[in-house]
Amino acid sequence: MTEMHTPLRRRPAQRRSAERVQRMLDACAEILDEAGYEGLSTTRIAQRAEVAIGSVYQFFPDKRAVAQALALRNLERFGARISEVLAEGDFTHWSDSVGAVVDIFVDMHRTVPGFRVLRFGDAADRHLLDSTADNNAVVADRLRRLVVGLFDVPDSPALSRALAIAVEAGDAVIKLAFRQDPEGDPDVLTEAKRLIHGYLARYIDAQ
Repeated sequence: MTEMHTPLRRRPAQRRSAERVQRMLDACAEILDEAGYEGLSTTRIAQRAEVAIGSVYQFFPDKRAVAQALALRNLERFGARISEVLAEGDFTHWSDSVGAVVDIFVDMHRTVPGFRVLRFGDAADRHLLDSTADNNAVVADRLRRLVVGLFDVPDSPALSRALAIAVEAGDAVIKLAFRQDPEGDPDVLTEAKRLIHGYLARYIDAQ
C-alpha cells in the first residue's frame, strides 16, 4: 500500500496559518453534519470558517481536498485513541482489544463532528485516503500494524485479508446500528463486536 499524501497545496508555515486550516476542517465537518457531502462547497467552508475564499484555495484546490484532509484527521485521531487506550489498558491478548476498538469507533460517530457522514472518506470517494486502496483497506492496514506491534501476532497476507474483511463487515453492521438508532442500537453494536471477534479468532488464534 502506498503512503498517503497530503491534499494540501502547501503546508502552513506559521501557527496562524495552521490554525486557519484547522478552522476550515472544523467548518467542513459542521457543514457535512448539516447538509451532507452534496451540500459542501468551498464557499460555504470559507463563510463558516470566517476566512476569505482565497484562503481556502491557498491550501486546498477544491472541496474534495478539504474532505480528504478531514478524513485523514479522522484516521489519525482514531489511531491515536486506539494506541492510547491499548497502552493504558490491561490488554494481554489481541481479542481483548476488539471491544475497545469498536467502542472508540462508535464514540467518534456520536461525538466527532462530521464523522458520521464522512468517516474515513467514503461519502466523497472510496479511494479518498489512498488512490490505490479503498478507505477501509487503509483503516485495516493501520489496525494490522497495531495488532502485530502490540500483541506479537505473526504478520502475514492472511492476517491482512482477515482484517480487511473484518473491517468491512464491522463497518456494515455499525452502519446498521446507527440507521436504527441515532446513538447506535446497543444490541446491534454487541453483535458487531461478536462478529468481528469470532471471525478474527479463526485466523489469528489458528496461526
